Amino acid sequence: MLLGVSRVSRAALTLRTLTFSTTRPVVLSFSHRSFYDTQGPHFDDPYDTDNEFILSILQSSPSMRDSRSYLSSFTTPEVEAPLPIESITPDSSLPVFTVLPDAIHPTPPPSSAKKPGQNPLVTSLLNPRVRRPALVKVQGPFNDVQLDSVAKGMARLQKLGLVSVIVVDRDDIPIFEPSDNIAAQRQRTLMLRDVERMVHFLNRHRAPARPVLATVTRQGDEEHRREVFVEEEGLDHVRRAVQEGEIPVLLPVALDPECRSRRVGANAVLAALAKAMSGKPSSSSPASTSQPMDLTPMRLLVINTEGGIPSYARSGLPHLSINLASEYDYIHDTFSPEWTSTHPTALANLALANACLEHMPRDASALVVSHRSPAAMIGNLITNKPAHSASLPHSLLNQSEGRITRDTPTLIRKGQPVRVLRSIEEVDREKLTELLERSFRHKLDAEKYYARLERDLDFVIVIGDYSGAAVCTLEGQNSADNDDEPICYLDKFAVLPQHQGDGTVDFLWVALRDETYGLGLLDAANPSEGSLSGKGKGRDLVWRSRANNPVNKWYHERSSGFLYLPLEGSSTEGEPAPSGWKMFWCDAEQRLREKAREQGREFGGGRLVKVVEDEERGRLGRWAPVIGGIKGAWLD
Repeated sequence: MLLGVSRVSRAALTLRTLTFSTTRPVVLSFSHRSFYDTQGPHFDDPYDTDNEFILSILQSSPSMRDSRSYLSSFTTPEVEAPLPIESITPDSSLPVFTVLPDAIHPTPPPSSAKKPGQNPLVTSLLNPRVRRPALVKVQGPFNDVQLDSVAKGMARLQKLGLVSVIVVDRDDIPIFEPSDNIAAQRQRTLMLRDVERMVHFLNRHRAPARPVLATVTRQGDEEHRREVFVEEEGLDHVRRAVQEGEIPVLLPVALDPECRSRRVGANAVLAALAKAMSGKPSSSSPASTSQPMDLTPMRLLVINTEGGIPSYARSGLPHLSINLASEYDYIHDTFSPEWTSTHPTALANLALANACLEHMPRDASALVVSHRSPAAMIGNLITNKPAHSASLPHSLLNQSEGRITRDTPTLIRKGQPVRVLRSIEEVDREKLTELLERSFRHKLDAEKYYARLERDLDFVIVIGDYSGAAVCTLEGQNSADNDDEPICYLDKFAVLPQHQGDGTVDFLWVALRDETYGLGLLDAANPSEGSLSGKGKGRDLVWRSRANNPVNKWYHERSSGFLYLPLEGSSTEGEPAPSGWKMFWCDAEQRLREKAREQGREFGGGRLVKVVEDEERGRLGRWAPVIGGIKGAWLD
């Protein structure tokens, strides 16, 4: 007897998620004015703007890991007076780097004691002690209202510790200067005016900015005119501005071999800056600075009128996140010709992200965002995540309130390659064992585990060099009823701790969906090595998790339903106690779509889903003893 069944239909899943999102304690609609209003440039009341700023931070809903990552990047431990030697005992230890606001500190002197009611997390967020640079392309042309909104976003980022290095661009001007001097001068005047307007609006929002009219970059020789690089002298203009907390606004110009200033593409300037700024920190800092200035950019922001990169899997709506190592060429190959008119610079911006992220840190990211969604930049800075998780059900993302729109931003990461291994001989057992043991923090019974995989393995999805893996097996193959299909069982889903939070989890789950319950749909086509590329029949995916596993909330959001597995040997009379396991499953999406279409349950782009389809009756009773009877893989 099953203890409890809670199958969540797609409609209920949408309702549950919406209920969660609309019952947050802080919602922008409660404010009398939108955070980024469109009433025109003006000075805001500082008290109102501070409140709106805090609301925008709360709207990003950062997790503990997100907050820890942000604080580690933008705060440094305060230097405390050394303790008296006699007070130090062999058992005492003080942290070298303090990230969490509640970490252990030496007792401060009374004069610096924390004021009553002061929240250290809020203090750290609103008063960052470390400033990091970001590369920003403001891809106009924008009118004054739009540019004011963009400037307000840049000012908010600066308040959080991210100093933007801005390069202005215009879609209505060719990348390179024409040979006609009059036309070239007219185009340069337009660009110069945009620099002045950007600086003006930044200053209006109390974000000190300076125009950098000097040529920061140089062109190559005659054979490499389109190549642009940054010399140390040019980088000094950027360094001085960032050190002083000012936002430098640059013209996309470069010196040619004859030392004449020429307008070049903004993308070329940004790529050259990413390479130069990611080099060794310079010690040519002011005397007041005791440490070399690290100019390594943490983010690349592309602010345009188009929105994110269109996706073939979402019928032209934007990608939520992109794994460059796995998807870069495939996005080019599947780019629809009709998008060249609606998103003419999408592929160029994708190439820009690829060029810049090559030189930036592993956890850096690029965000392609519409000027209509500037608040997304704050959420990205704090969480380093897309607006919506790409691993959530597609029906939830495409058909619910708050769904993906043309203005939804696209988050781009360097990522790692994705491979699908179909035989145990292809698996590196040593690396997989290390991954499982580090992820689950248990010792694997390797001999028994791999003996089972040799018999029951379906496939293994591997991210990078075993940074993450999903192991799927076929269970119930020796069932007494030979008509029953084997159960596609997610045996292990593991990601190394250092890759949790950098997008690897979502990339892995999306690949898992494409090989199982999303199979057979157009959006399941993908370029992963060994993948079925969306061809085949979708299968239900089943897995289990400890009932007290904190990850279960994440599983609930992605599964179709769950049930508690009964105790072995428990009586069928009454209600048995849970055995400590929850069994989750994801329904094959292709089957649900076909059923809804056959029975006329599709309407308005959506569909009604029965809690239990006719052919699904009895499957949970068949799954439960099989899944509950799987032996553990650990020695301890």
